[in-house]
Amino acid sequence: MNFDFSDDQKMLKDQARKFLEDKCSYDDVRTVLESDASHHDEVWQGLCDLGFTGAAIPEQYGGVGLGALELCVVAEELGRCAAPVPFSSSIYMAAEALKIGGSETLKQTWLPKLASGEIIGTLAAAEGPAAPSPRNIKTTFANGKLNGRKLPVPDGETASVAIVLANTGGTGEQAVSLVVVDLTQDGVTRSSVETIDPTRGHAEINFDNADASLLGVSGEGWALMKRVEAGAAVLVAFEQVGGTEAALNMAKDYSLDRYAFGRQIGSYQAIKHKLADMYVKLELARSNAYYGAMVLAQEGADLELAAASARISATEAYRFAAQECIQVHGGIGFTWEANPQFHYRRSKLLALSLGSASRWKNRLVSELEKSNVA
Repeated sequence: MNFDFSDDQKMLKDQARKFLEDKCSYDDVRTVLESDASHHDEVWQGLCDLGFTGAAIPEQYGGVGLGALELCVVAEELGRCAAPVPFSSSIYMAAEALKIGGSETLKQTWLPKLASGEIIGTLAAAEGPAAPSPRNIKTTFANGKLNGRKLPVPDGETASVAIVLANTGGTGEQAVSLVVVDLTQDGVTRSSVETIDPTRGHAEINFDNADASLLGVSGEGWALMKRVEAGAAVLVAFEQVGGTEAALNMAKDYSLDRYAFGRQIGSYQAIKHKLADMYVKLELARSNAYYGAMVLAQEGADLELAAASARISATEAYRFAAQECIQVHGGIGFTWEANPQFHYRRSKLLALSLGSASRWKNRLVSELEKSNVA
């Protein structure tokens, strides 16, 4: 069985890499880091113009009509350059939720705008540092009105539409639903939230009798959100794989350029061991990400298991590679002027963007227990 991407998918990957190498260098990332901008508008617009934002959105809703595998190869290239764009929030989360659970009216209303990049979307679930669950969601939705607070919301300051996890009454998992809310209306207020990676904006959003529409069936929001999270976990794993490889290459290149005591530092065994360990974790993460991509593309029954495996291994690989890249660079690696910080910041942010590693380990254990019972 061939687990590799097709020639067409590799060509799409090459196109994405060439564009990002040209338009999204570390200097471009730095301009966002050192400014008040929420993202790099030129890079974002270029991705939209090339059709990457609509890659997995059906043609009848303004997309290109490709699929999950094509989105995976694009995600890897976005991660490789730590792209400062709201791609994951708008496409992996908002667009996917609408595709899976939206009515025809909601799809016709929002998907064409998300596909073209005319608007940015996001998913708002958390209400503070605790992981969201049916028991702690206080934001309420009743009679078409949304009330409550969400924090932190990725790309919340620039998004025009949000998929919000809200309490609609009931018990257990049936207590919450997903709703679609236009963030440009009067009943919505937003404020910026600082994170370790300012190149990806986050916000606090408050809803005061904001108009909203139910997404899917009332009481089934938790199940729908878990499905959206599983798909996003696979896609984010590809971003993490791309970032891990970039951090490894950055460390390797520096180890060949930097001399100490008349020798390349890369010739020292301690540095070789660091690079070798980074490579081993990268290949493990890549294997799990590829399996996750296959299951996601086929909508397989093992998606939750594959997503958790990809999420855990990719998070660990990126964390380790970003950290060791700084160590290989030595004293200069910790300075503001050095580039390793971009992957260190992004690795920390992505490690929490869909919930912590411990949360995904619990999901993995639960899936393994189910398979053992079966």
